[in-house]
Amino acid sequence: MSTTTATRRGLQRRILTILSIGQVLGALGTGASFSIGSLMAAHISGTPALGGLSATFATLGTALLAFPLARYANRWGRRWALSLGLGIAAVGSVIVVFADVAQSFPLFIVGIALVGAGNAANLQTRFAATDLAQPATRARDLSLVVWATTVGVVIGPNLIGPGNSFGLILGLPTLAGAFVIAAFFYVVGVVFYSIGLRPDPLLEARAQRVRDGVEVVSTKRSIGAAFGILRATPMAAAAVVAMALSHGVMVAIMSMTPVHLSMMNVVLPLIGLTVSLHTAGMYGFSPLFGWLSDRWGRIAVIVLGQIILLAALVVNTVASGDMTAVVVSMILLGLGWSASTVAASALLTESVTPEDRPTVQGLSDTIMSFTGAAAGAAAGITLAAIGYGLLNAVTIALTVGVTSTVLIVRARTRGTPTA
Repeated sequence: MSTTTATRRGLQRRILTILSIGQVLGALGTGASFSIGSLMAAHISGTPALGGLSATFATLGTALLAFPLARYANRWGRRWALSLGLGIAAVGSVIVVFADVAQSFPLFIVGIALVGAGNAANLQTRFAATDLAQPATRARDLSLVVWATTVGVVIGPNLIGPGNSFGLILGLPTLAGAFVIAAFFYVVGVVFYSIGLRPDPLLEARAQRVRDGVEVVSTKRSIGAAFGILRATPMAAAAVVAMALSHGVMVAIMSMTPVHLSMMNVVLPLIGLTVSLHTAGMYGFSPLFGWLSDRWGRIAVIVLGQIILLAALVVNTVASGDMTAVVVSMILLGLGWSASTVAASALLTESVTPEDRPTVQGLSDTIMSFTGAAAGAAAGITLAAIGYGLLNAVTIALTVGVTSTVLIVRARTRGTPTA
């Protein structure tokens, strides 16, 4: 191993450590705000029917801000883009607090949408892990940062108790304290990235290509140009389809499962445990899928993810009234999402040129988030119309669509290194 190679690997390990810690901080804020937002929406609006708008507008905020943050990263680097995303989320959290004090639902919607920037930054972090990664370990490096999310999403929802106590000390309404804590974690994340993410992985990767004698083309990519790249690069487009539809499957079923269980008169602690096990499946096993993706190939693991998602949907279709079956299905749902997202993220990254990656990655996160928001909305209507079991049955079509897309694209582009 040359000194240069050893230095680059050491730098990548340091970058992964910084990104993982930053991901935990961002996920703590997101986990606290997203989970408690629905309660606050219902409280401020005065009707439980509007509680779901919290997750809807937070997801829309993620979708709308993912691409601008990616363009910002393309120009100024990951360090400032990630810091900006968490900074916007901190401002949004403060606005939510003021909305609760003023009992203003429109102000709450604005604040929770800005909080979505924190999730957009968290999504971008997995791509930042690939900027300096070696091709042979790209998926593994990406998956390690995804795995770090586990800490935040598990602890975050449990901050409602400390948040309530903190809010009382500050003289705030009960639920507002959790958003103060979320804002604190976002601000700490801003400071951490601003100081710790040096050198910037994206800018350093460009500098390394220059030192290696590779011409680096300066680009300012619009969203139209990003769509053009996807049209011209079938493998990248297939990766985006895999991420978006897998996310749609996960959101559609995950968002309606607590409602279904409550209709079965399942006690709240068991519903919470089911969601926690699902979340553990989403993030806890991501390093395994990253390793498999590097060993077996990206397409193989995407298909594996679809098979796991299909198993989850089939279990829920045939045994939707069985609590144990639903729990097993939710774990499988998380695992299938993890396999598909990790492998598809790596596939997208290596399917486009380094200069095009940030904006195309941002577009993929935008499409992924919009798909999740649409799937969540459609799932509620579908559940009311045909029930939970048939909701799972019709969602199977999305897994078939992903599998067909990636296999057809691989067949048409056979021989490329990404397949």
